[in-house]
This record gives sequence, C-alpha cells and structure tokens, in this order.
Amino acid sequence: MTTANGLIGSMALALFSTAASADLGLINMTRGVTESSRQIYDLHMTIFSITVAIGVLVFGAMFYSIFRHRKARGVKPAKFHHSTAVEIVWTVIPLGILVAMAVPATQTLIDLDDTSESEMTVKVTGYQWFWGYEYMDEDVQFLSRLDVDSDRARRLRSGVEPASVDNYLQNVDKRLVLPVDTKIRFQITAADVIHSWWMPDLGWKKDAIPGFVNETWTRIDEPGVYRGRCAELCGRDHGFMPIVVEAVEKDEFQAWLAEQRGETGATAEAAETDEDEQVGDALASR
Repeated sequence: MTTANGLIGSMALALFSTAASADLGLINMTRGVTESSRQIYDLHMTIFSITVAIGVLVFGAMFYSIFRHRKARGVKPAKFHHSTAVEIVWTVIPLGILVAMAVPATQTLIDLDDTSESEMTVKVTGYQWFWGYEYMDEDVQFLSRLDVDSDRARRLRSGVEPASVDNYLQNVDKRLVLPVDTKIRFQITAADVIHSWWMPDLGWKKDAIPGFVNETWTRIDEPGVYRGRCAELCGRDHGFMPIVVEAVEKDEFQAWLAEQRGETGATAEAAETDEDEQVGDALASR
C-alpha cells in the first residue's frame, strides 16, 4: 500500500510539474501580432476573470451554506418570505454584468467587419485541399499547397520520417506574403465545399463558402512567419492544407510583387508559346 501511495503521489507531482511549466500559449488563446487580435485576447481574459470571480463567489457561498447549516449541527430550515427588493437585486446585478461584457464584445465584432480605408485587397479561395491567393489589382495570383517534404512524409511507406521534416504539415510551397503596417482587406470564398481560413496570430477565422464572399481585415505589426490552417472539416485531406503568412517590410513586399509579376509573365509567355507550337503542329499535320 505504501508503494502504491508513493507511486500515485509521484505521478500526481509529475503531472502538476508538467502543467505548471507548460507554455500558457498552448492552453490559452494566442495574443497575436495585430491590434484586433490583442483586443480579442484582452476581452477574453477580462470575461474569463469575471466568470472566475462569479464562480468563486457562487460556489463559495454554496459550500459555506452547506457546511454551516448542515443537519448535523441541528440547524432548522429558515422560513423565507417573498422580497421584492431581493428579486430586483439579483436581477439587476447579473443584467449589469451581461451589459458590461456585451458592449466591448459588440464593439470588437463591429471593428473586425469594418474593411473601410483598406490599402490593399487579397482574395482567398479554398479548394480541396489547398488555398488560392489573388492580390487584387496587382496581377499576382498563385496556389499554395502542402510542401513536398510534408506531403511525402505523411504517406505510408514513403521512407521519410515525419520527425525529420521541419514544421511537419505546417509548411507550404508558396507563402502568402503581406506587408506590415498596412490595412489589408481579405475576401474569402471557396470553389467546392465550405472551408475556414484560420490564422490565430491575426486573431480571427472566416468561413470560405462557395458562391459567397466573406470579408475581414488585418494590420500586421511585426515582420515574421505566422501559421494557420483550415478550421472546417472539408473532406479527406482537410488536415493537409496549412496556411503560412510571411509579413515583411513594405519595400521588401514591393520587390516581391515585382518578382512575382515577372514569374507570372514568363509563365504566361511560355504557355502561349507552347500553345502556338501545338497549333502549328496541328496545321502542319493536315
């Protein structure tokens, strides 16, 4: 029995130590790198604190009453008569708490949908099972798929161990590159089934619905690489369509845009040349 108790105690201590040393980011919301994401995080923590305080007060009063007025002490049940004042108090207080939480929450939701004064627009399209991005008015668009190493490692008998792949299932072949300190409007839709474009570091997710366009916006404060994924069960390979956003300085973004336009032009020219050759061969064969 002593050995069993010691084993249980060791296990409990190990679990407690692990939980205590865990990164809070793994068990809480991501604070993010945008003003809206920080507003959402602060709102979440405020409402969480309120609910914890209410829980402590309610359960504290309940447990105290159970202990203090238990039958073993010989306490007699009190006779309670209707009191209009008490009814008003325990109606007004919860109502006030709800209003105090609803006002900032509503304001935050309104701000998330305010895409006015956007400096650029990116169209996001969900496919089974990858993402398409189009920089509106910039003549740049591409598809973003799971990177080759992750795609190979996820397949049975491929000979590639998932542990050997950096950011396994979280990398793509082409990142969505965005400038910092720029209000960016997103137009999000889908070509087949419902997807959901989820970027925790930006503070939100939006459903991608066929035949419908959802709008939202962001302004990224810090350069860096941020990862997300599809948050809607969209089919067999739902788990293999990650999102990677790379935020860069404005001048670096403009250079990247120019490079992408060059690649797009070269690709289009090559395709046109190939088509001309095919037409010529067809005419020659007549």
